[in-house]
Amino acid sequence: MIKMKLFRCLLLFMLLAWSWGCAGEQRTLNPMGQGTQVVVNPGVIRLGVVKLRDTNIVFEGSGFKPGDSIFITLFGPQDTQVIVAEAAVDSQGTFKAVVPPLTKIMEILRADVILDENFQNVVVITRPPIPEGVYKARVTSMFSKITAETEMTIAGPSLLDRFKDWVGKITGKIQYK
Repeated sequence: MIKMKLFRCLLLFMLLAWSWGCAGEQRTLNPMGQGTQVVVNPGVIRLGVVKLRDTNIVFEGSGFKPGDSIFITLFGPQDTQVIVAEAAVDSQGTFKAVVPPLTKIMEILRADVILDENFQNVVVITRPPIPEGVYKARVTSMFSKITAETEMTIAGPSLLDRFKDWVGKITGKIQYK
């Protein structure tokens, strides 16, 4: 009887934790927009190691010079500046830039990646990640110096994220030094 109540409470807690971690509304470019524009999905990312590793962060933009290239820099709290992605601009003046997994680990989490004895990746946390807060994501074209900006929020790990990271630590996929 007590075990069943405990199980139900745990199940309810896990469902609530899962719903708190759900992503917000999908952002899209304005098809009628004039000039340069950029959007990022998701608009909020969490700093849990496992959560960030599994989050697909995508910047999309339009209004850039065809054939150009762009890079994306995050500007945030405590004078934080981090280059997170780059991409080529297509013939319609649009781009799609995905933040690479290694960039998420090394630049956003400020961690390292090593190989264990089975040649599996292990994330090594040696210092705090970039600060939580609202960041300005600035897209800069390399040749024409055209820019566009959007905001994204970097939030701390949820309770579920902390649990996943604890499991990662127990299994040896995450090390804290």
